[in-house]
Formats: sequence, C-alpha cells, structure tokens
Amino acid sequence: MRHFLTLKDFTKEEILEIIELAVKIKKQTKKGKFKPYLKDQTLGMIFEKSSTRTRVSFEVGIHQLGGKGLFLSSNDLQLGRGEPMKDTARVISRMVDMVMIRTFAQSTLEEFAAYSKVPVISGLSDSYHPVQLMADYMTMVEHGKNIAPIVAYVGDGNNMTHSWLMMAAKLGFELRVATPKGYEVDAKILEDALAFAKESGAVIKIGHDPKKAIKGASVVTTDTWVSMGQEAEKAKRVADFHGFMVDEKMMTLAQSGAMFLHCLPAYRGYEVSEEVFEAHADEIFDEAENRLHAQKAVMVWLDRNRNK
Repeated sequence: MRHFLTLKDFTKEEILEIIELAVKIKKQTKKGKFKPYLKDQTLGMIFEKSSTRTRVSFEVGIHQLGGKGLFLSSNDLQLGRGEPMKDTARVISRMVDMVMIRTFAQSTLEEFAAYSKVPVISGLSDSYHPVQLMADYMTMVEHGKNIAPIVAYVGDGNNMTHSWLMMAAKLGFELRVATPKGYEVDAKILEDALAFAKESGAVIKIGHDPKKAIKGASVVTTDTWVSMGQEAEKAKRVADFHGFMVDEKMMTLAQSGAMFLHCLPAYRGYEVSEEVFEAHADEIFDEAENRLHAQKAVMVWLDRNRNK
C-alpha cells in the first residue's frame, strides 16, 4: 500500500509523474471537464489541526473527482477519549477509500498508515508538509522556474523547510536555507536529505544569513514565524527573526524576475513586506490554488498505485 506521508518515500520520477498529472487535471478543470477519476469513493479527512486551505482544497478536490469528503475533527472521533490511533485506523479504513490526516506528530500519521487498509495522505504534520511542496513545485513548473532552479528558503526551520529539503534532495536542484540561530532544521531530517542529495546531485546549503541565501536565487520562499500552537512565543520569535523579513531590498539580491512563494497565511510586516507580497500576488495565489490540483493528482495517483 502506497501512502503520501513525506516526499522521502517517493522517487524523482514518481514526484514528477504526480506533478504532470496535476497540470493535466488543472487544464481539464479550467475547461470545465471534471473527469470522475475517483467516482463514488469517500475521502475521510481527519483534522487534529484545523485549517482553511487544507479542508477546502481536499473537500472540493474529492468532489470534483466524483467522490465525497467526510470531515472529522478531533472532537468527532474517539481519539479525544483515548482510543488508540491504531484502532481508529482499523475502523475508519474499513469504511472509506482514502484518508487525509492533518495532525501534530509525524508518528501519528505513520501509526495510522501502518494499520490502515487504504492510502493515507499527510495534510501536514509538525515535521513535513508534502502536499504544499507539490503545489509549490507545480507553480514553479507553470511559471518556468523549474529549470535548474536555485531556491532560497528564509525563516524558521520548520515543516516547510524540511519539505523543501526533501524536494530539493529528490529532484536534484540547489536549495539554500537561512534560519536564525536556534531555529535550525531538524538534524536527522537534514541528514536524510543530504544522503538523497548525494544520489540526485542536489546542492543543499544551510546557514544563518538570509542575504547570502537569496543572492542569485531564482525562487525565494518563506513561511510564518509563528505557526499554530506557538502563539505564546510570538514576542520572542519576532525579536529572534529580526532581519529575516523578505522585503524589496532583500528581493533585489535575487535574480531578475525571481519568483516569490508563500504557503499562507502571510503576515505582512513580519516574514514578508506588503510590497513584496503584492508584487508577487499572482504567483502566491496560483500556488494557493494549486493545492487543489496537486492534491487531486496525489489522490488519483495513490488510487492507481494502491496495489503496486
């Protein structure tokens, strides 16, 4: 059974195959053609962590594929009363055709998948956000930024950074990461990414200087400094991330015509300036829309490969 829990589990060829399928499905959608790839199938959507974009994109996505989405918050499940995750997996996977989980610990996803009879998709964990990276890379393809890209990630060493590490390591492009001291990427995830990079030829550079990371980059990306559950740390984080806002002056260091991506929600005046955000709004909202199309492709691909 194939699951979509992290890009670590996929080959370069498989990732590009899903991206190609996403582009195809998007073109069909824009023409008003909704091919029922997943006719009458049900997607169970488990949300331990709430989200706007993840819920809308998956619920609309499964509907457009001819299926039905079933929204389940932690309040709707016995998990809140102490039922083991493996038992929840055994029950739900006997009743639905696919499961998406947006949660905190990566181990929650892995345990559910280990006991599931159907494919499981990560809608996000504290370690990775792989569906977002599929949307990001799809956007790069659409804007012609996938040819020998140099990607600069500036900000927190979080699940987005980890997913960029895996995408770069698998596809073989250059990624430069700049985080404040004390907010570095997970050492084990970096070790895994560097091992994959040796095979693909990817160049991965880790540091603390955002200007050095952005200089000459063709794609610049960032994320919120204060993720869900970190609200109590806001004042400290804002102080620690001083100098890491991607503003117009910072963007001038990148290549002419460089792309700027943000997974949203974006907090202007913190990780990105209002001017940079609005100058790149078309790219950012293409990226947001592509969550829908990329996730549809992930679901279709998993359905096609569930017994391989």
